[in-house]
Amino acid sequence: MINHFRSKKIKMKKITLLIALLCVIYFSNAQEKRIWSAQQANEWYASKPWLVGSNFLPSNAINQLEMWQDETFDPETISREFGWAAAIGMNTMRVYLHDLAWQQDPAGFKKRMNQLLGIASKHKILILFTLFDDCWNPSAAPGKQPDPKPGIHNSGWVRSPVISVHDNPLKWQYLEAYVKDVLSNFKDDKRILMWDLYNEPGNSGYGLTSMELLSRAFEWAWFVRPSQPLTSATWFDNKIFNDFVIANSDVITFHNYNEPENLEKEIIEKMKLGRPLICSEYMARTRNSTFQTCLPIFKKYKVGAINWGLVAGKSNTIYQWGKPIPDGSEPPIWFHDVFKKNGEPYKKEEVDIIKKLTSAK
Repeated sequence: MINHFRSKKIKMKKITLLIALLCVIYFSNAQEKRIWSAQQANEWYASKPWLVGSNFLPSNAINQLEMWQDETFDPETISREFGWAAAIGMNTMRVYLHDLAWQQDPAGFKKRMNQLLGIASKHKILILFTLFDDCWNPSAAPGKQPDPKPGIHNSGWVRSPVISVHDNPLKWQYLEAYVKDVLSNFKDDKRILMWDLYNEPGNSGYGLTSMELLSRAFEWAWFVRPSQPLTSATWFDNKIFNDFVIANSDVITFHNYNEPENLEKEIIEKMKLGRPLICSEYMARTRNSTFQTCLPIFKKYKVGAINWGLVAGKSNTIYQWGKPIPDGSEPPIWFHDVFKKNGEPYKKEEVDIIKKLTSAK
């Protein structure tokens, strides 16, 4: 019996790998007229300032649903926290959407997206929206969201789509409608920097089972072909995923939470691709990925730099991955985030270096 199940498991892995490889081959042939040329991407990037900012979730939201649902959407908090970011020289925010918030109320969801873009514009901030995400909790539902679990990093963050949809392509029709509706509505909006179609595909143990949805996300986005660039970031050492997103992204994005030597090595290697580079996640203090160590490297190569976390709050991202503090007391070193909830910087020397480097010509 054990050998039977082992044989079946190996067979399923081979089928999954074959599907992933076929996706790569198909899209490498199909994307030629739909992806930007390197020249177009570089001209677009040359028109932008050096992009510096944060991944943004309001401090009073535990996840994407609490941020975007009508009853908990909070323009006042968003504006206040965007203002703190702008005051230290940040000009970019990466903001996660969620398919369930759209499904619940498509018109209201797009209205709230427009509100956020209006707030961002007043603070001279560009928005990078992210549509899908494989990270953290597998299930979610509209309505009241859970309270944070004391001392646990991102205890309430939810995947998009949830696992029951991710694992069943028969349920993807509404995901296609979501992508096409959102992109069509905002395809020429100059307040939007880029579209990140899928965050960390394959995370949470999904592996190559996310390959088909990733390829579909690009196909749906290409159907609209917005005027803003499309991307999905490299985030771990997987050749199939990395080859796919690099081949199909207008602008190359990547995640790096490592020490500055590793970061610089990755930048130098990715510069060979001949396209603009934006790091859409970095900054984990206990891993020596800090503003002081990494931001000068981003500046040196004019690589966009978007750290994880702006204001400490219900996300609990001041706590480190996999190292909970059960009593919820403050960790000796914050893992992520720049500001306390009252707007005071966690470390003055950090905001000083951000101000200095973003103001320097």
